[in-house]
Amino acid sequence: MSTDRKGLTVTEWLILTVAAIGFLFDTYELLMFPVIGGQAIAELKNVPVNSDEVRLWSGRMLWIAALCGGVFGLLGGWLIDRMGRKTVMVLSIFLYSFSPVFAAFSTSLTMLIVFRCTTFIGVCVEAVAAVTWLSELFADKRKRQKAIGWTLAFASLGGILVTEVFKQMVVLAPDLPALPVPEGSNAHAAWRYTLLTGLVPGALILLLMPFVPESKVWKEKKLAGTLRRPRFAELFAPGLLRTTIVATLLSACAYGAAFGALQLTPLQMVPGMPDIAKKRAEIGKEIGQTQKDLKAAADGSPEKKELAAKLVGLQKTLAITIDDRRGDIQRWQEIGGLCGRIALAILLVIIVSHKTLLRIFLVPGLILFPATYLALYKGDYTIFATAIFFCGFVTTSQFSYFGEYLPKAFPTHLRGTGGSFASNVGGRMIGTMAAILNTEFISTLFDGDPSERVAKAAAVIGGCVFFLALILSFFLPKPLEESSE
Repeated sequence: MSTDRKGLTVTEWLILTVAAIGFLFDTYELLMFPVIGGQAIAELKNVPVNSDEVRLWSGRMLWIAALCGGVFGLLGGWLIDRMGRKTVMVLSIFLYSFSPVFAAFSTSLTMLIVFRCTTFIGVCVEAVAAVTWLSELFADKRKRQKAIGWTLAFASLGGILVTEVFKQMVVLAPDLPALPVPEGSNAHAAWRYTLLTGLVPGALILLLMPFVPESKVWKEKKLAGTLRRPRFAELFAPGLLRTTIVATLLSACAYGAAFGALQLTPLQMVPGMPDIAKKRAEIGKEIGQTQKDLKAAADGSPEKKELAAKLVGLQKTLAITIDDRRGDIQRWQEIGGLCGRIALAILLVIIVSHKTLLRIFLVPGLILFPATYLALYKGDYTIFATAIFFCGFVTTSQFSYFGEYLPKAFPTHLRGTGGSFASNVGGRMIGTMAAILNTEFISTLFDGDPSERVAKAAAVIGGCVFFLALILSFFLPKPLEESSE
């Protein structure tokens, strides 16, 4: 095949396209919940969006889904080494594309949780399969670093895209066809329409998958009968023990910052921001008076109908105000994450030391998280949003770092298993516990409204995990391929 001026074949460009779309929609699916979660929980539990019940279930759902993703993602990592990278990718894409569609028709919180878990499982498996697959399709080290670094940068576009989709759904939902949900449910809820868009990635990627190859490295060893059977016990053998433990703990720290602080920002902290809290108080006072007048009005009178319409309008205005701000803060966070991934992609081919590269993002985060959530949360919105941009920058870049590091840290027959163990056990089973640690434990130690308490807990969690990660970075081994050079 002909190559372009950068030396990439048509097939390689197609591989990069599939990987970029896959990483983009991995994040799209994962970050649906921070923007729709408050609205969905409030509706399904029939409680106010800023209630303690929404706060508690926000943290619980983040952790429950991630825990399921971690457990089954670990099994998926083993299957990646047994069945092949491409095969497992296809199966996982099917799972995470159809699960949000079923979740859109949830009639109870339990139903939403179940399909949120299956979505997470699909994403957790696909993410490891895609990185492992991509790392083995480019033999040249420099080309491989660029391929992984730049395609992973597309992951942050998923967060930006889902934010924009949700904001559009908030505006368009009242005029869209009613969904077939039971009476009493909101058939025009923006969160339901947003979930339905989860089917898009499956259609896009699965159309392209027949035209890209399986990993040549894995396939040749499988056909030759030289591919060793993956065993979890090997991860704890003397030669890999340190790599497994340190990489797993570092992954836990990165996910701890994401779930214990960043994802809770749009989900839980937005209603307590000064300007939003003021707006809530103003509209809430008017809603209260309208409810009193509605109760006093005569049944069937024109006045009662007018008051009922006014009440619905006020409630809708309040919901749109909060949802619009959720979208704004999520956008700042994801643009920061995108810039962090781009910076990582550039620095990968400039900085030789993998430890130095990681610390470039850890040191600023150690100061940034406590300052953002303690000092800036109750201040000017623009300053706080800018700080969130940089929090996203230093956190999300670490996910790209491990996407490039982990496939090199384990031998071929253990790449899926080892990468999955670090990402799923460390990140999704341990690190995501920070969400429930925040909402159910640490936040209860502080004073203030639910949103403010969550922000203070986020400052504690963010500062602690970045400090721990900085210490752990001194113990991170060189990747196997660099150690043998």
